[in-house]
Amino acid sequence: MKNLILFLFVATIGWGQNATRQFDQVKKSTNGYQVSVSDGVYYFSAFSGKIVETTFIPTGQKHPVNSHAVTANPKSDLLTMNQSNGMIILTTNEGLEVKITKKPFQISYWYQKKPVISENWGYEKTEEVEKIHFNLTQDEMLYGAGARALGMNRRGYRLQLYNRAHYGYEEHSELMNYTMPMVVSNKCYAIHFDNAQIGYLDLDSKKNNILTYETIGGRKTYQVIVGDDWKSLLSEYTNLTGHQPMPPRWAFGNFASRFGYHSEAEARNVVNQFRKDSIPLDAIIFDLYWFGKEIQGTLGNLSFYTDSFPHPKEMITDFKNLGVKTVLITEPFILTTSKKWQEASDKKLLGTNEQGAPFTYDFYFGNTGLIDVFKPEARTWFWDIYKELHNYGARGFWGDLGEPEVHPAKLKHVVGYADEVHNIYGHEWAKLIYEGYQKDYPNERPFILMRSGSTGTQRFGIIPWSGDVNRSWGGLRPQMEISMQMGLQGIAYMHSDLGGFAGANDDPELYVRWLQYGVFQPIFRPHAQQEVASEAIFKDAETKQLAKEAIELRYQMLPYNYTLAFENHIHGTPLMRPIFMEDSSAHWSDSLATEYMWGSAFLVKPITKKIGENTLPIEVVHAPAGTWYSFHSGKVLKGQKLLMDVHLSRIPVLVKGGSFVPMSPIIQSTEAYADSLVTIHYYDGPELTESKGMWYEDDGLTNEAYEKGMFKLLQMNMSQNAKKTKLTFQPTYGSNMSQHAFTYDVMIHSSRIPKSISINEKKMKVEVIDQKIKLPMALKDEVQNIQINW
Repeated sequence: MKNLILFLFVATIGWGQNATRQFDQVKKSTNGYQVSVSDGVYYFSAFSGKIVETTFIPTGQKHPVNSHAVTANPKSDLLTMNQSNGMIILTTNEGLEVKITKKPFQISYWYQKKPVISENWGYEKTEEVEKIHFNLTQDEMLYGAGARALGMNRRGYRLQLYNRAHYGYEEHSELMNYTMPMVVSNKCYAIHFDNAQIGYLDLDSKKNNILTYETIGGRKTYQVIVGDDWKSLLSEYTNLTGHQPMPPRWAFGNFASRFGYHSEAEARNVVNQFRKDSIPLDAIIFDLYWFGKEIQGTLGNLSFYTDSFPHPKEMITDFKNLGVKTVLITEPFILTTSKKWQEASDKKLLGTNEQGAPFTYDFYFGNTGLIDVFKPEARTWFWDIYKELHNYGARGFWGDLGEPEVHPAKLKHVVGYADEVHNIYGHEWAKLIYEGYQKDYPNERPFILMRSGSTGTQRFGIIPWSGDVNRSWGGLRPQMEISMQMGLQGIAYMHSDLGGFAGANDDPELYVRWLQYGVFQPIFRPHAQQEVASEAIFKDAETKQLAKEAIELRYQMLPYNYTLAFENHIHGTPLMRPIFMEDSSAHWSDSLATEYMWGSAFLVKPITKKIGENTLPIEVVHAPAGTWYSFHSGKVLKGQKLLMDVHLSRIPVLVKGGSFVPMSPIIQSTEAYADSLVTIHYYDGPELTESKGMWYEDDGLTNEAYEKGMFKLLQMNMSQNAKKTKLTFQPTYGSNMSQHAFTYDVMIHSSRIPKSISINEKKMKVEVIDQKIKLPMALKDEVQNIQINW
């Protein structure tokens, strides 16, 4: 059978090749190998043993050298060449091969002697676009192409690569605000098309097993990335395009946000009410009313409207003293009616028309120009505005409408026309702010909330959200898919406006369910149009209490969630994960579209339809084999299809046996967080022989704290046989960590009754209550060993 499968693959790649392309010669190049053919030149190089890059330069064309996405450098010594029987084979040190058949000319990619993908027709130029065609196997599922609402398997669609907002979308959206020229296969490889210009990804829309990348121009460069598993694949990809910096700890708290707060008095009342109601809060976000009274006519003012905000510095300071950070919205549009129009026009900071004058046009907010973020002088001017707002005390910035929302094709930037750079405008905007922080506030972590970006934007600390989703059950349902898809493409902090944004639908149950889901998404940020309040403090008593419980749980999860952020920072592993990322035996189906893993410990099943007051069982479609615990009730569950009771007060959340989960007591702000008050929960997995976990801590504020040695890390390991379980807690301290000691409690969850428990060989007297065992002493600093005899 293996021989038959191999034969079918070879037959397929031979069928679709470009018979007119003739091989000429191969020779060594600076970073790899150069293959000349009748209509151009191919360049092959490797960035690691699992990443090869292919560039084709057609005869008569120049190759744009710079990549917006890739930060790694190719390594000239990774590829070796062998020639035999009319074939050139370029091989990396880890067994990734580029096989080039000379006649008929054909390029295919193999890993560990197994086929990955092959060019079909390869490069093709038409009157309108340039294309690169590839062969697919019939059974492949395809993910990628950025943020869409299509179902996880996106094969069969021809998807536009043009960042554009979709107001009020629900369960189907083929084009949204964050597109990416990237395809990920369920066979654990990815292709990244390393080009900024607009185009399409055709994911076999003609049902002929062909993948096609189409673009109006630019780089004909792509990287093939392989992995031994999903985590390995993402590690390779983020090594290629950059790692997400650690966000500040406060970013994992609760946000007060709406469209929007009209005055200083209103904002003060909101913050004070959160504190009065003892509902945790860490930040308040100001939408566009901070710089103008009206929605229209004010974009580009970019300074406080003092009629409504008479004392902005004092307000921000007062919020800071309450443990609440201030985040301000900004937009790249400078209206001709704004206070900064004349300055921006005189200094030539805006995109231009053919005559070199500011390109002006009408859109919803007014007649406008667009900041040319590609122009050094414009970047400096824009950053100086951010610096002034930072001096006011703002500690986060929201970049809205950054697709850009309206971007006429004839508008010229300093580096090219709009369509040549449209998809990386948000990328460059995020880079502008990130590099400004690196220069002027090098020890501070930025918070950059943005709607649009591209491949690689994660390295600038982008926190993207899924756009103006409808405030409906149909709006809630695709959110898990969108976040999981973006996580597979290196963008780990994609999240939604909790409760939904668009429309005036006042559905308390929907609001509660969205917040309960939000506990287990990267950012907890309720936000909506102002007709129906997005803040828990304005809800009816029952809804407020349920929302408060969800927010409090979010704060209890802080040490676990912060550790997930560290894992993402180091390895590129997303916080929200498709089940197949943690269970190699899991095969994707659309029935799993609303189930996911939160880290490696939690299986989450959000409620995405109206249930009402009834309590009823709901099926968790796929739980990987092993022991599972209901996170809320502690009940032990086994099997791969599980029934759980659903109440309005909670959604189904399972904890995997063998997991270590550090949790905090309830606090009102992350500024009150103390790692000395953390309890580590261990969930027994009797069928396992070993498991591991970790808990990461730093000060939550310092940029590159881990790299600077300002951290501590607790490695947690379990090993066991049928009669004995050993838990080991091994601390590591960075060289510049001023507070060294770990102090923590331990709670053991198990349906088994222990005969005895010892800590560092000293027997302890313990009590079992509701299948939980709390150790009678806090563990401190040095290596700790717990032995449980069953």
